[in-house]
Amino acid sequence: MKVIAIFDIGKTNKKLLLFDEQYLLVAEQSVNLEPTVDEDGETCEDLLRLSRWVRESLDVLLRRTDIRVAAVNFSAYGASFVHIGKDGRPIAPLYNYLKAFPPALLKTFYDSYGGEVTMSMLTASPVLGSLNSGMQLYRIRHEQPGLFAQIRYSLHLPQYLSYLLTGIPVSDITSIGCHTNLWNYAQQHYHEWVYREGVNEKLAPIVDSANVYRMDGGGPFAGVGLHDSSAAMIPYLESFREPFVLLSTGTWCISMNPFNDSPLTVAELQQDCLCYMSYRGRPVKASRLFAGHDHEMQVRRLADHFHRSAAAAAVVRFDFGAVRQLRERMGAATPGPTVPVMASAFGRRDLAGFGNFEEAYHCLLMDIMDQQVTSTRLVLHDTGVRRIFVDGGFGRNQVYMHLLAAAFPDTEVFAASIPQATAMGAALAIHRHWNDRAMPGDMIELKYYQ
Repeated sequence: MKVIAIFDIGKTNKKLLLFDEQYLLVAEQSVNLEPTVDEDGETCEDLLRLSRWVRESLDVLLRRTDIRVAAVNFSAYGASFVHIGKDGRPIAPLYNYLKAFPPALLKTFYDSYGGEVTMSMLTASPVLGSLNSGMQLYRIRHEQPGLFAQIRYSLHLPQYLSYLLTGIPVSDITSIGCHTNLWNYAQQHYHEWVYREGVNEKLAPIVDSANVYRMDGGGPFAGVGLHDSSAAMIPYLESFREPFVLLSTGTWCISMNPFNDSPLTVAELQQDCLCYMSYRGRPVKASRLFAGHDHEMQVRRLADHFHRSAAAAAVVRFDFGAVRQLRERMGAATPGPTVPVMASAFGRRDLAGFGNFEEAYHCLLMDIMDQQVTSTRLVLHDTGVRRIFVDGGFGRNQVYMHLLAAAFPDTEVFAASIPQATAMGAALAIHRHWNDRAMPGDMIELKYYQ
């Protein structure tokens, strides 16, 4: 059986998946690798352990006689650089993108390059500290000049994983365009600061996201890797031509509109909008909401108050009558701002005012939906979108989906199910290099909510 192997690297779970030529999932394995710490004692990815797992897992696959691995590709979390020296080996930790960024250095950077608003608008990157991966290089340049001088290339994590197998250092636009502060969206090249600071000399040549290279020592082709959010969009871009918004739900709920290429405004940046880059090199305007995290925290609170298991939330069925009564009772009295914030209004509600777990849970989802509607509308306007696809955890939540459909009555709302969408996207990106068959037309299972 001819297959493609995809390494899908998340912060917590690392997966190896095999797809056949019809893009059916053939096999999957998952590991959690213990983290390590950097020189400051901050938790970070254990790069040596991750690299060893990738190599050893692939070696096992290549020795199997029941399958033929025709290609390998990677999807991985963004905002993370692997710094390699002149001998091609890592010379620094894989710093955690949640690591606090020194406020004084942050101020120096933005004061030097036009201010926060101007820089954010040009690079489609809200001010996020280390989560703007370019800032990690800026920090090394100013705090560890000796290390900066030793760096031959700084590779985003997906491209480093590809480099492990091919020995060819490259940069990919989906990683560069992911709120890095590196890319000037209007001019379609690196921002001026990248050249002034000499950071461009540390960045490998940019290649097409669909490129492949032969692995060291022969064997199958390896793709150059993709940023995970951009990879997850690929099955939708290949399946649908009419404008749509993909609402990817997890810890963050990210509304992504690949049909909105208008420049970010100051107001949008202030409401946590940003841009990703599609694998075709086109901007994807996105708005973010920390709703999955908020949901998890509040469900625990509900479970403690009503003496129920947190798992009870997963089986709550949508009750229109409960929603109507809650709106009549709370309607105009709903606390909180009208713009997306880190947490919904529900955290400020008195749980003693609810009769049971189910009623309180409906109110939680209504409060989250108030935020979600505001967030999603930021990327919807004037783009002709008539469909919203919801993937991830909330796509399986009946209460959330009914509330979303009610909030957008003129838009078709679907729960979309793709087995391992991120990994499948990485496979589809290099389809022509390993698969002679046409792309299947039924990759996405849809459930319509009216």
